[in-house]
Amino acid sequence: MAIKRVVAIGVASILVFISIGVNSLSYIFTRDFNSIFEDLTAANAGYEEVLIEQGTGRDRIAVLSLNGVIQDTGAGSLFGAVGYNHQMFMSQLYDVLEDPSVKGVVLSVDTPGGGVLESSDIYDTIRAIQIEKEIPIYVSMGGMAASGGYYVSAPAEKIFVHPETITGSIGVIMESINYAKLADKVGIDFNTIKTGPYKDMMSSSREMTKEERNMLQEMINDSYDRFVDIIAEGRHMTTAQVKKVADGRVMNGRQAIEAGLADDFGKIGDVIDAIKVDHELENATVFEYSPMDSFSSLFGVKVGSFFGRDVESELIAKILTDHNAPRMMYLYGER
Repeated sequence: MAIKRVVAIGVASILVFISIGVNSLSYIFTRDFNSIFEDLTAANAGYEEVLIEQGTGRDRIAVLSLNGVIQDTGAGSLFGAVGYNHQMFMSQLYDVLEDPSVKGVVLSVDTPGGGVLESSDIYDTIRAIQIEKEIPIYVSMGGMAASGGYYVSAPAEKIFVHPETITGSIGVIMESINYAKLADKVGIDFNTIKTGPYKDMMSSSREMTKEERNMLQEMINDSYDRFVDIIAEGRHMTTAQVKKVADGRVMNGRQAIEAGLADDFGKIGDVIDAIKVDHELENATVFEYSPMDSFSSLFGVKVGSFFGRDVESELIAKILTDHNAPRMMYLYGER
């Protein structure tokens, strides 16, 4: 192994211990500060309100951005670039729910989707905002708003797309890798001790049985039916109309409008203007929730720059962040 690679892995190991130390100290001091300033920090830690347009009235429009794969992987690590933070995004939704000055929401969506549970969390809270606050939610789809990205968009009063937006991919997927035959070729044995015949369903070390496949398919079908029902309710369509395009296909903005899955073309500025005009919010102040700079995010960028894209750094990142257990996903693209 080249000296450069040995040094890289050695530095990475040191940084792991530093990260553990920093996180431990952060935990201790955060507990102390929270005990004193709990009311000030609990609601919006990690992000802040940024003014987009100053209005003349008291009403406000909140702009929320949902970018990246919708997965609850916890806070960003010392090594990771800033990405989607599920708990932070949910906290922003709760802020909207509790803020009496917010009279409208524009949700900017750019995601291939993600976890079934996380998508459901977002959907349920969006519906709570609509029902409890009786305020409109408009969606602005970016380059991609597929699968779970459409799931969370479906209840919006209006959905705007770009002609090149990739959306759709309505459906559920669950995958695992089976390398049993490869293991046989190289002479690898798997010793599995389990309490029941199905405890290792979707194991990578053996073939799936027909009975196991049927069990999992039933689970998938339940989630799919909920997906279809949510679209039918949000878009005022019948389930039969939804199922015509709910076969996993993706579509561009024009196709989405023609299929009844979107309302019009428009970028984020157009969507803000539309919600103002449609709901008499011309004098409203427009603001967005923006992540605050943090030591870990800045340091993560530096670490990424130091290692570049070589094999060792990719492997380290994968070991630190990957989650291999099979799970149901509303997700389009590479997995």
